[in-house]
Amino acid sequence: MFYLLTALVAVSETVVLLVLFYYYYVSIAGWRKHPEEKDYVPEKRFALITAAHNEEAVIKYHLESLKQINYPKDLFDIYVIADNCTDNTAAIARQEGARVYERFSNQRGKGYALEWMFNRLFEMENERTYDAVCIFDADNVVSSNFLLEMNSKLKKGYRSIQGYLDTKNPNDSWVTACYATAYWSMNRMWQLARYNRGLSNAMGGTGVCLEYNLLKEFGWGATCLTEDLEFTMKLLLHGIKTSWAHDAHVYDEKPVYFSQTWRQRTRWLQGHWDVAFRYMIPLLKKGIREKKWYPIDGAIYLFQPVAITIMLFNIIMGMAYWISPEPIYASPITALAPDWFWWSFGILGYCYPMLGLILEGAPRKAYFYYLTYPIYGFTWFPVTIWGLLKHRNQSEWAHTKHIRGISITSIESPVSQAPMEVAVTEESDDVVNLAQRGARKRRSSIKRRNKPGKHYVPVKDSLNLDKVMVKK
Repeated sequence: MFYLLTALVAVSETVVLLVLFYYYYVSIAGWRKHPEEKDYVPEKRFALITAAHNEEAVIKYHLESLKQINYPKDLFDIYVIADNCTDNTAAIARQEGARVYERFSNQRGKGYALEWMFNRLFEMENERTYDAVCIFDADNVVSSNFLLEMNSKLKKGYRSIQGYLDTKNPNDSWVTACYATAYWSMNRMWQLARYNRGLSNAMGGTGVCLEYNLLKEFGWGATCLTEDLEFTMKLLLHGIKTSWAHDAHVYDEKPVYFSQTWRQRTRWLQGHWDVAFRYMIPLLKKGIREKKWYPIDGAIYLFQPVAITIMLFNIIMGMAYWISPEPIYASPITALAPDWFWWSFGILGYCYPMLGLILEGAPRKAYFYYLTYPIYGFTWFPVTIWGLLKHRNQSEWAHTKHIRGISITSIESPVSQAPMEVAVTEESDDVVNLAQRGARKRRSSIKRRNKPGKHYVPVKDSLNLDKVMVKK
């Protein structure tokens, strides 16, 4: 048993270290944001599609942000899929001028709703045609430069593009703050880094732009609980990488309570395990057969929950080693370096995401909440295991309720005195109070992150390309 455990620990430690070192290597490319030449002259025509299920509290603010996008109005149309809605989502969307398609089906989930809507678009080609489709969630508010950035990417030949996933309510609770911290760091040290290294980025479910002909050529077919990840890997198998638009922001509402984030992340891991089991081996084979790295990199990304599970095994074995009165195994990998090296490596793992916050100009409050980040990070272990146990159930779609009605104007215009808006819902008073506290804190955070010269400042009133700030 001693030798068996020694072999298992040696293999598991080696696997985890290889994955960690690989991601550290990739992330170095995110330390710098390279200048890009951008062509903002409007040309491409877009269909903006939002899948909404009982989103009456937030759909108005989402559609207002889409209508304020700084792009010729005759070059984009707004569609809302009212998916199995039992509230006023469809009526509010119509009042805001969106083209509303109501869907009622036992096939529940965003992936099915999108596939249904894409087929409607294909059927109306004689009436109107598009160059690209943008996908959003109903709780999002979208930066007014979004289509300018996507237009520029499409004109460069990119067919699949992911925008910057930001957070609209980072100050509502420690949970939302941890979400925001994770996304700010990941956007810089993972997504931007991958783009700089020529790897494929990962779709994040919203803020996605897909070439219209790409959808017609390959179809959607992504209907698992993480349809975004599934379609990302489907494209990789066909040799198509997803690009990254760092300056096209989508502000997403994050769960306020831990119970909400547990359900949401369990759904993510259910889908991730499912996609990993179906796509990881084919991607590895493609990379080896064609001698290309990006499919192998995609397989490594799908391997993440496996690596987390192995890491949990290492933690349990480490605890057993220290509790046991006699050695139950040897650790040949950790014996390769002194203890101070491994302690330093662990401290680096804790502090490294903070570099992403610094590079992204995160608000000061983020560094205070970073103290709770290890708690958030540790909960990925049970979530990953629970997702594995439930991964065969891809029909159990859990809706995350959204209540934070925040206008895009209050985010993009930090100097304005317009009050933050909180949607009135049937949620309990403590949720609304949290939202109101977060609203008071939000403006100071935005002021720090939107320093002059640091972020793109869009022009909302009209398309005036002379005023568009281009980083060169």
